[in-house]
Amino acid sequence: MPDTNQLIDRLPADAAQSLLAASLQIDLEFNQVIAEAGAPIFQVLFPTTAIISVMAEVHGHKPLEMSMIGHEGMLGASLALGVDRHPMQAVVQSSGAALQVSATRFRRLLTNSPALKSIVDRYLFVRAEQLAQNAACNAFHEVSARLARWLLTMDDRAHGQPLMLTHLFLANMLGVRRSAVTIAAGKLQKKQFICYARGRIQVLSRSGLESVACDCYPATLAAYQRQFGLEITDKKSP
Repeated sequence: MPDTNQLIDRLPADAAQSLLAASLQIDLEFNQVIAEAGAPIFQVLFPTTAIISVMAEVHGHKPLEMSMIGHEGMLGASLALGVDRHPMQAVVQSSGAALQVSATRFRRLLTNSPALKSIVDRYLFVRAEQLAQNAACNAFHEVSARLARWLLTMDDRAHGQPLMLTHLFLANMLGVRRSAVTIAAGKLQKKQFICYARGRIQVLSRSGLESVACDCYPATLAAYQRQFGLEITDKKSP
């Protein structure tokens, strides 16, 4: 399993070494709330094996996932814009490791490293594209296509591990009724694109899921590739 982060990997060696020297590896636990909307940013996280969900909160409704951060990204990038508050809630979706850098040290690194500043600025642009794409997807696409997209997005960051997800959890992530997820997941399992049992989902056919997923999935991958010249995942579709 990878123990690095793709943004750090894209840095020149000296900038990467400075960032790594300032970081501490920590473990993140499933369902751990690591940031609240509007809370100060005290630390920046670069996930390596952990996966973080960024959630929008609307009064009277359960939080809705707007984006996912894994080994391809970071949490706290808005410090590069001079913004020291989290825009949305961040919750650990899959336990694992991350590299943690204090906000103070990260600001200093940004000042001293144009290469790091450039990487973070480009990542912020990608995030803006992806957030807009996800918002449109949530508004216009049917549940089965959105579920396939979500499973692919998760699988890209899960390093081949099975996904431990209940129908209720998936419903909350997609902002739909549990019954809608049950029907959509049943269709994917019947086509043998996934295997689902007791909250454990194994992706059996990425190419099958890609055939069902909406165009938002390749669009979000393309946004990342345009800026960084590499895929979020290096897996080949079986």
